[in-house]
Amino acid sequence: MDPATEQPARNPPTLFHKVKNERSILALAVSGARLFAGTQSGEILVWSLDTYERLYSIKAHHRSVLSLFVSEPKGLLFSSAGDAIVNVWCTQTLSSLYSIYSTYDVGDVFCVVYSASLETVYLGSQNTSIQWCNLSNKDNRPIPDFARHPFNRNHRFFDSKGPGGTPTPRPTSASEPCSQDGQKLEIDKGDIVQYAHHGYAYCMLLAGGSEGTAFEDEMLISGGGDGTIKIWSLDKAHGGTIRERKTLESGDDSVLALVLDNTLLYSGRLSGEINVWDLETCQLMRRIESNTADILTLCVGYGSLFSGSANGTVKQFTSRYECMHEWKAHDHLILASVMTEHRGKRIYVTGGNDDCVAIWDIGDNDDETLKSASTNNDQLFNSLSQLVALRTVSSRPEYSQDCRRGASWLKALLKDFGADTEMLSTAANTNPVVFARFKGKDTRSKQGKRILFYGHYDVVPAEDKQQLWASDPFIMRGVNGYLYGRGVSDNKGPVLAAIYAVAELVAEKKLSSDVVFLIEGEEECGSRGFQETIRRNKEKIGVIDWILLANSYWLDDDIPCLTYGLRGVVHATVEVTSQRANLHSGVDGSQRINEAMKDLISILAVLSDVDGKIKIPRFYDPVLLLTRDEDRSYSAISKALVSRDPTRGDARRLAEQLKGRWREPSLTVHRINSSGPTGSSVIPHTATATMSVRLVPYQTTSLIQEALREMLQAGFAKLDTRNQLTITIDHTAEPWLGDPNNEIFQVLEEAVVDVWGPVNQQRRGSVPATKPHLRRTATRSTHNETTPGTSASLTNDSDHYSQATADSPTSPTSPNGVESPPGRSWKPLFIREGGSIPAIRFLEQEFEAPAAHLPCGQASDKAHLDNERLRLSNLYKSKEIFKRVFRDLPLR
Repeated sequence: MDPATEQPARNPPTLFHKVKNERSILALAVSGARLFAGTQSGEILVWSLDTYERLYSIKAHHRSVLSLFVSEPKGLLFSSAGDAIVNVWCTQTLSSLYSIYSTYDVGDVFCVVYSASLETVYLGSQNTSIQWCNLSNKDNRPIPDFARHPFNRNHRFFDSKGPGGTPTPRPTSASEPCSQDGQKLEIDKGDIVQYAHHGYAYCMLLAGGSEGTAFEDEMLISGGGDGTIKIWSLDKAHGGTIRERKTLESGDDSVLALVLDNTLLYSGRLSGEINVWDLETCQLMRRIESNTADILTLCVGYGSLFSGSANGTVKQFTSRYECMHEWKAHDHLILASVMTEHRGKRIYVTGGNDDCVAIWDIGDNDDETLKSASTNNDQLFNSLSQLVALRTVSSRPEYSQDCRRGASWLKALLKDFGADTEMLSTAANTNPVVFARFKGKDTRSKQGKRILFYGHYDVVPAEDKQQLWASDPFIMRGVNGYLYGRGVSDNKGPVLAAIYAVAELVAEKKLSSDVVFLIEGEEECGSRGFQETIRRNKEKIGVIDWILLANSYWLDDDIPCLTYGLRGVVHATVEVTSQRANLHSGVDGSQRINEAMKDLISILAVLSDVDGKIKIPRFYDPVLLLTRDEDRSYSAISKALVSRDPTRGDARRLAEQLKGRWREPSLTVHRINSSGPTGSSVIPHTATATMSVRLVPYQTTSLIQEALREMLQAGFAKLDTRNQLTITIDHTAEPWLGDPNNEIFQVLEEAVVDVWGPVNQQRRGSVPATKPHLRRTATRSTHNETTPGTSASLTNDSDHYSQATADSPTSPTSPNGVESPPGRSWKPLFIREGGSIPAIRFLEQEFEAPAAHLPCGQASDKAHLDNERLRLSNLYKSKEIFKRVFRDLPLR
């Protein structure tokens, strides 16, 4: 390590993301924006370094993948495994190119490297040999004798005769299908050095032979179970033949890992020691007592040496070999590691037998060079992490200061991006509205065309008394391509995506018209004080031509959606109070006593019938009849969902369920509370119910709340009770129905298609995409035809591998069943929703401007629930969609 390149890390590496697997991770490699991992089950897994989503899973070997090596100039990935095979893959298509094997019983192939200049593959084996195969003459080699293939010849153990003279059965894994369709290459019997080490050949690397390296000639360096390191010269004239050049000895402990930094060679040993060798003099310079556990993997770069050990600990050393940081990276063995820089972010990746791959950010937060190189997506990620850490729970007075800090944090961020910002005060004891205005620069836009983006920074509580959260809800963590934390999906992630979209347009000088932000802090409490604040500051906000918000979710986890309708809501609290104190039901219970709880239940019972139909007079009068076009729309949506997943049931039944959730009103009693201890024999003094009525377009909250109040009072009067009834309207939201054919929806639709691309078919690629987890099968009722569907049922209530990607489809079939011309992308689903957002209809009416709703998250985001999450690619692609809308809409 060169001290001149050493970065004075002020902060320890932070866990940026974690991806989980079902088996141990034994090998890692990086090529471009892809991370490859070899697993104990013989798979090669491929993740995106942009979104950490799993892209592919290949059944590459019949036994554990022990080593991976990438040759960037050739675009080749080499894998070796416990099945005695070396496979060669294309890093882009993941097609199998070659399958290389030896006619000797080599056992496990622990390591593999490739010399691009010699076109030669080198492999180190369990039988202590090093063998090689030159690919330059692959087409002129003799036809392999498949009888000598490792899968066909007798195995010394599995084919040996046991008691009674019967051979031991071979493992079933040997007969499982495997992606080894490439050209079979048999290693020549002369291309082998038997007993290259007096122990297993555990690790290898190539050194020199290219511009910028310390050695003119390329050489092979190997480490073995005999404790030695051997340096081999490579004979180009004889197909890359190796000849021993030097042996480095330093004890008997096995050499398990090697890494090279210019002329310095680092070796990790079984004893937990790291040796530092100078390859120019072949002298041992230093012994680093790194760990009491075996050193299984080493990485070097950016002025630091990283060691991964058998106890799950990583140590980071300076160029002077001082331990800078030490942390527990895995629960058990760290079996592999790799280091890279991707889009300006320096990352260190570790894999272990705890079935996890951990991605660590090793860049210095104060390094201005890294900051300038980092992408806006990195900054967006960091900003979301900071905002999630602010506990902006609007319903709890103890978090009032956190809410204020959240508003101030947003105001500062918007100001840093060039917006004119201000805090708009609301009612007493409520959180302010953050107001920001980005000024457009482009004179091509139509005069006065301005966009208003509405969002909220407050969240619902996330107490974890039942320990349902996998981690602290206010510390954002990344797992399997998802970000977990309270507010990541509702609504901090979408708000920040919109802010960063405008910021990019400002930086690029492409913001053609003003964009106004109104970000409130009381949405989760019914937008208390919001309407009054907006009316009071309407002149300051100015004329608005379009309204955009992003506070909902896709219908499932696969197909992007646009929302054009929401139900309204009337939330109410109904309380019945007795003149008596709490009584004992055994001592004082009598039919002559008017019990508060019985009165409350009696009046709630008359609000709806046994079929759920609401019995409030004239309640359904404003509800529009279902039109033929609307019915066809529901049918198309349900068919699209069922065609992707037949377990969702009958499409017609699903269409009826969607109508019930989106265009039909409903009444819900959320909870009933009583005075006195629970589970006792008390006749409560007070009984309280919280309830809500969901409204549909053309029903109004003023008329419904009055009708609800009248019906409850009339029912209470019929009881002829001495108790008292109190009805409180807690908050309301008007229903909203937009026009899916107007300009803003047209621009949104084009942006969604452009950013997400085709979404109906499987990913393009020679290897089928597989889900990172087995989907749990939903338990089905024998009365399935009458069981109502829920949002959870559309994702099987489990982690789901979405096929919504930017890749091309394999065949042109649209979600609504209509064939599309080749090369065209499919449109998003236009949907309505059963939830309510108080501000949207108010803003439409106040500014006389049409609104549109872009759902950013998936149906499985679990907003308001434990382990709320947002897929990283949804966050980044939402930013791109916003960017296109803010850029293109004013030019229409």
